[in-house]
Amino acid sequence: MSDMRIGGLASGMDIDKLVKDLMKAERMPLQKMEQDQKWMTWKRDAYREMNTSLFELDQMALDLKMSDTFQSKSTSSSNSLAVTATANTTATEGNYNIKVERLATAAINVSEAGISKPDGEQIDPDKSLASQADKFKNPIEYGEFEIVTYNEDGDPNDPLTVNVTEDMSLNDVLGKINDSDIGVRAFYNTESDKVVLERTETGNFNQDSSRFLGAEIGFNGQTAAFLSDTLQVKNGNYNETEGKWELDEDGGQDAKFTYNNALTIETHSNQYNLNGVTFNFHNTTSTSDPDVYNNVKVSVSNNTDHAVEKITKFVEKYNEVIDKINDKLSEDRYRDYKPLTDKQKEAMDENEIELWNEKAKSGILRSDSILSNGLYDMRSAWYGNVDTGSKISQIAEVGIETTRNYLDGGKLTIDEDKLRNAINEDPEAVQKLFNNDVKGEARGILNRLEDSLQGVRDRIAERAGNGGEALMKYTLGRRLVDLNERISAFEDRLVQVEDRYWSQFTQMEQAIQRMNSQSNYLMQQFG
Repeated sequence: MSDMRIGGLASGMDIDKLVKDLMKAERMPLQKMEQDQKWMTWKRDAYREMNTSLFELDQMALDLKMSDTFQSKSTSSSNSLAVTATANTTATEGNYNIKVERLATAAINVSEAGISKPDGEQIDPDKSLASQADKFKNPIEYGEFEIVTYNEDGDPNDPLTVNVTEDMSLNDVLGKINDSDIGVRAFYNTESDKVVLERTETGNFNQDSSRFLGAEIGFNGQTAAFLSDTLQVKNGNYNETEGKWELDEDGGQDAKFTYNNALTIETHSNQYNLNGVTFNFHNTTSTSDPDVYNNVKVSVSNNTDHAVEKITKFVEKYNEVIDKINDKLSEDRYRDYKPLTDKQKEAMDENEIELWNEKAKSGILRSDSILSNGLYDMRSAWYGNVDTGSKISQIAEVGIETTRNYLDGGKLTIDEDKLRNAINEDPEAVQKLFNNDVKGEARGILNRLEDSLQGVRDRIAERAGNGGEALMKYTLGRRLVDLNERISAFEDRLVQVEDRYWSQFTQMEQAIQRMNSQSNYLMQQFG
């Protein structure tokens, strides 16, 4: 079909306008199908929006079911500058007395003196060792050296071997130590002109004095001359009077504390877990007498605030979803406002289109059976009795009830004081009331609610899909595929109809032209 058509030369009629007017009538069924197509797309998206809200509620229910919601513990300390604690759900409520006699420290080795010549220019740790050789106080000992550290069992880790070459800088050598997995941090301090080697973990792991004098960062001074001579880092302090090596005072040590005036424990770190309580040591509990230590009282109790807060947030989310569903079910439907076609939008501005679409989309899920049935199932999940093995068997007994206003559509309200008292008195029964993943009368409220949510979400997915699957996988998608095929076929038919109209008008023009020619001929003959 050619877009260049000129009609009416013989008849004087506006053929183009006539054809367009005729095609308007022909396109009316197409317009209806396009509106149906848009309506189904809107309905699918509205279903998916509701499914997203239901999914969010489902995720909050899953989070609320966690044991720490109802069994979480809070802790307090009589001296938080010395000892703090955290407790898991298995911790027993009560008071714990802790006496800290010693903190764990990390082993640290430092150059005994500055490594640069005292009367010369200080070394540049980023330049090659060869270029800095005349700045070092002691000769640079090239070659390999080995460092060993120890694990929690006191066994040596795999040693680190570093090969010192002339083209390496001091920071290159120290970087080899830092990049290894032996757990040692190494750096050069320009202000003191010294090298520092320190363990990244606190504790005394090497308790065998026959292994590098019990040093935590072990190396042989004779074979590791770069460390012991060039950098002047030793495994211990050399006592000239006694003529023997002694362990550095800053060597790694274990923390030492006494639990409940009875059990004395040493640990590599300043943290220790005992009976579900993790104690963190920040300082010793010494008094003015260095040999006397005070007790710090650590108290463990149920964290009722945590449970009340999480339950309150869940109920708020539930009420929000209930509001949203009720609004959709009761939303006004404006049947005179059909979805706009592209041609209709051409004659309107953006504001008019927005206002029109707002009316057209209204009531798209009005009285929807999936949502109304799902809403009924969700409400029912809250009201049934739950066999908890305790006197608590209904949600009202923990302070959660339906609002008195029937217009709220089943929204819930919370009496926080009643809920808090129930959790304090019997946290296990409250937990079972909400979460008990069994069948029958003992099934928890959240488990029943999740069953309802899953049911309505499955039905929505069956009708509207989830967003990633093919159109043929859900009901509205299959209807859209069928409608798209019908629209495509009808558009092909419209092309044929338009061609037919033009063909008919062209034949009419040709007939009129022939009649005009004959009339002119006769006029010439009679004239």
